[in-house]
Amino acid sequence: MVSEQEVLAALSRVKDPELGRDLVSLGMIKEVAVEGGLVSFTLELTTPACPFNAQIEAEAKAAVAALPGVEEVRMKTSAQVRARKERQALPGVKHTLAIGSGKGGVGKSTVAVNLAVALAEMGAGVGLLDADIYGPSIPALMGIREQPRSDGQKILPLERYGVRLMSIGFILPEGAPVIWRGPMIAGALQQFLRDVAWGELDYLLIDLPPGTGDIQLTLCQSIPLSGAVIVMTPQDVATEIGSKTLAMFRQLRVPILGIIENMSYFICPHCEQPTEIFDRGGGKRASERLGVPFLGEVPLDVEVRIGGDEGRPILIRDPESAIADAFRQVARNLAGRISVETIGVLAPAG
Repeated sequence: MVSEQEVLAALSRVKDPELGRDLVSLGMIKEVAVEGGLVSFTLELTTPACPFNAQIEAEAKAAVAALPGVEEVRMKTSAQVRARKERQALPGVKHTLAIGSGKGGVGKSTVAVNLAVALAEMGAGVGLLDADIYGPSIPALMGIREQPRSDGQKILPLERYGVRLMSIGFILPEGAPVIWRGPMIAGALQQFLRDVAWGELDYLLIDLPPGTGDIQLTLCQSIPLSGAVIVMTPQDVATEIGSKTLAMFRQLRVPILGIIENMSYFICPHCEQPTEIFDRGGGKRASERLGVPFLGEVPLDVEVRIGGDEGRPILIRDPESAIADAFRQVARNLAGRISVETIGVLAPAG
């Protein structure tokens, strides 16, 4: 009969491709039990959005099944997002992620919304903070126009599509402009970070305004971020300006999780051929030049715009579409990079 030690030895030869270490040393194998020819164990992934979950599961099961005397393998799969304690700035929130861009018009908020929905869909606890005080767009993109309530001590975030939400757009009258000086903007951001009952979250995505202004500086000085993501379109002017935002985060010692290229190409609905309206590959080239991971590209699609106008992100409006899958893949890649940063292992980018 196979022993528990032999099972663990077999599983120690299986590596997580993203983290570059074996499943046993990563603490991903739980509850090993051997009953005659039956072996059971639990595989605990480092995120429910693991980009290599199918590969890891198949290799783990095959490794145990190959042991002499094993007749049946029963594997349960779970996920537990791990936090770096020194960067766990808000109670209950494991990871705070800045979503930035160098300029407006690159679809950063649309990307942030769809990433949040994708991560929640995969089983993660997700929050989305709209830090663009002057131009909040999350209420419209998520199709929610309610006033948040209070529990007597803290503001209760609203929730939509499995994502907890907060925005100045929920508090101000619809259409009212924000005519505030820098200190008031910084105070509002601090309140949204500290005085909102975010609860237990794996990921809090913070949708920043474009550029390198007061909000970005306030955020980086207020809490230790798990990392930053830069959204850019592929043309030279966008990648050049986006690179400056990336440089700002580096200067402020925020880990760079990667670059997302939005509006990479357009598929003609008539001839089904791609048209590179804003060029293509600029985000990938920028990631190589700057030495940061490339998280993926998202095409330009009219359905994304329609979904944004309706307040139904594309993962909700058309969950089976190719572009919904593109957002899911970027979300998996992002979750994988967060795991790499958390575990502290150098793994190949890309």
